[in-house]
Amino acid sequence: PDPTLPEPPEHLDAAAREEWYRLAPGQNRIGLLTQSDRAPFAAYCQAYSRWQYVEGELALRALAGNNPYISVTDKGNVIQHPLVGVANKAMELMLKFAVECGLTPSSRARISVPKADATDPFEKEFVGG
Repeated sequence: PDPTLPEPPEHLDAAAREEWYRLAPGQNRIGLLTQSDRAPFAAYCQAYSRWQYVEGELALRALAGNNPYISVTDKGNVIQHPLVGVANKAMELMLKFAVECGLTPSSRARISVPKADATDPFEKEFVGG
Protein backbone atom coordinates (compact mmCIF):
# COMPACT_ATOMS: atom_id res chain seq x y z
CA PRO A 1 0.00 0.00 0.00
CA ASP A 2 0.95 3.62 -0.51
CA PRO A 3 2.88 4.48 2.71
CA THR A 4 2.02 8.19 2.53
CA LEU A 5 0.32 9.48 5.68
CA PRO A 6 -3.33 9.84 4.65
CA GLU A 7 -5.35 12.95 5.34
CA PRO A 8 -8.45 12.53 7.50
CA PRO A 9 -11.74 12.26 5.62
CA GLU A 10 -13.75 15.48 5.40
CA HIS A 11 -16.74 14.01 7.26
CA LEU A 12 -14.88 13.57 10.55
CA ASP A 13 -16.04 15.93 13.27
CA ALA A 14 -13.63 18.11 15.27
CA ALA A 15 -12.99 15.60 18.07
CA ALA A 16 -12.44 12.78 15.57
CA ARG A 17 -9.96 14.94 13.66
CA GLU A 18 -8.16 15.76 16.91
CA GLU A 19 -7.83 12.03 17.61
CA TRP A 20 -6.66 11.47 14.02
CA TYR A 21 -3.90 14.07 14.32
CA ARG A 22 -2.92 12.76 17.76
CA LEU A 23 -2.39 9.16 16.60
CA ALA A 24 -1.94 9.15 12.83
CA PRO A 25 1.72 10.24 12.63
CA GLY A 26 2.89 7.53 15.02
CA GLN A 27 0.75 4.86 13.38
CA ASN A 28 2.09 5.84 9.97
CA ARG A 29 5.69 5.91 11.20
CA ILE A 30 5.48 2.26 12.26
CA GLY A 31 3.64 1.21 9.11
CA LEU A 32 0.17 0.77 10.65
CA LEU A 33 -1.53 3.64 8.84
CA THR A 34 -1.25 3.84 5.07
CA GLN A 35 -3.63 5.04 2.39
CA SER A 36 -5.26 1.59 2.47
CA ASP A 37 -5.97 1.90 6.21
CA ARG A 38 -7.71 5.28 6.02
CA ALA A 39 -11.32 4.08 6.36
CA PRO A 40 -10.95 1.81 9.42
CA PHE A 41 -8.74 4.37 11.14
CA ALA A 42 -11.34 7.08 10.40
CA ALA A 43 -14.05 4.78 11.80
CA TYR A 44 -11.99 4.38 14.98
CA CYS A 45 -11.61 8.17 15.28
CA GLN A 46 -15.33 8.81 14.74
CA ALA A 47 -16.32 6.11 17.24
CA TYR A 48 -13.88 7.65 19.73
CA SER A 49 -15.44 11.08 19.17
CA ARG A 50 -18.96 9.73 19.65
CA TRP A 51 -17.95 7.89 22.82
CA GLN A 52 -16.21 10.99 24.19
CA TYR A 53 -19.23 13.19 23.44
CA VAL A 54 -21.77 10.87 25.03
CA GLU A 55 -19.61 10.31 28.10
CA GLY A 56 -19.45 14.10 28.44
CA GLU A 57 -23.24 14.33 28.25
CA LEU A 58 -23.56 11.68 30.95
CA ALA A 59 -21.09 13.60 33.12
CA LEU A 60 -23.17 16.78 32.68
CA ARG A 61 -26.25 14.88 33.87
CA ALA A 62 -24.35 13.83 36.97
CA LEU A 63 -23.16 17.40 37.62
CA ALA A 64 -26.76 18.58 37.39
CA GLY A 65 -27.65 16.17 40.18
CA ASN A 66 -29.27 13.55 37.95
CA ASN A 67 -28.35 9.89 37.91
CA PRO A 68 -26.58 9.59 34.55
CA TYR A 69 -27.27 5.90 34.19
CA ILE A 70 -31.00 5.58 34.77
CA SER A 71 -34.16 7.34 33.65
CA VAL A 72 -37.73 7.12 34.81
CA THR A 73 -40.37 6.72 32.13
CA ASP A 74 -43.69 8.59 32.09
CA LYS A 75 -45.24 5.51 33.70
CA GLY A 76 -42.67 5.45 36.51
CA ASN A 77 -40.54 2.59 35.21
CA VAL A 78 -36.82 2.82 35.88
CA ILE A 79 -34.78 2.12 32.74
CA GLN A 80 -31.21 2.52 31.59
CA HIS A 81 -30.72 6.04 30.27
CA PRO A 82 -30.56 5.88 26.45
CA LEU A 83 -27.21 7.66 26.39
CA VAL A 84 -25.66 4.75 28.30
CA GLY A 85 -26.53 2.44 25.41
CA VAL A 86 -25.11 4.90 22.89
CA ALA A 87 -21.91 5.22 24.93
CA ASN A 88 -21.57 1.46 25.26
CA LYS A 89 -22.08 0.89 21.52
CA ALA A 90 -19.62 3.64 20.59
CA MET A 91 -17.06 2.20 23.01
CA GLU A 92 -17.57 -1.30 21.59
CA LEU A 93 -17.03 -0.07 18.03
CA MET A 94 -14.09 2.08 19.06
CA LEU A 95 -12.36 -0.89 20.66
CA LYS A 96 -13.04 -3.15 17.65
CA PHE A 97 -11.47 -0.60 15.31
CA ALA A 98 -8.64 0.04 17.79
CA VAL A 99 -7.72 -3.65 17.61
CA GLU A 100 -7.89 -3.59 13.80
CA CYS A 101 -5.60 -0.56 13.72
CA GLY A 102 -3.03 -1.89 16.21
CA LEU A 103 -3.99 0.61 18.91
CA THR A 104 -4.23 -1.81 21.84
CA PRO A 105 -1.37 -3.52 23.68
CA SER A 106 -2.59 -7.00 22.73
CA SER A 107 -3.04 -6.13 19.05
CA ARG A 108 0.43 -4.57 18.90
CA ALA A 109 1.91 -7.71 20.47
CA ARG A 110 0.64 -9.71 17.48
CA ILE A 111 2.26 -7.42 14.92
CA SER A 112 5.24 -8.89 13.13
CA VAL A 113 7.44 -6.68 11.02
CA PRO A 114 9.61 -8.71 8.65
CA LYS A 115 13.34 -8.22 9.06
CA ALA A 116 15.43 -7.13 6.13
CA ASP A 117 17.14 -9.84 4.15
CA ALA A 118 20.86 -9.31 4.82
CA THR A 119 21.80 -11.43 1.79
CA ASP A 120 20.07 -9.04 -0.60
CA PRO A 121 22.73 -6.46 -1.65
CA PHE A 122 20.13 -3.70 -1.88
CA GLU A 123 18.84 -4.43 1.64
CA LYS A 124 22.37 -4.81 2.97
CA GLU A 125 23.28 -1.35 1.66
CA PHE A 126 20.34 0.35 3.36
CA VAL A 127 20.15 -1.66 6.58
CA GLY A 128 23.56 -0.82 7.91
CA GLY A 129 25.54 -3.47 6.05
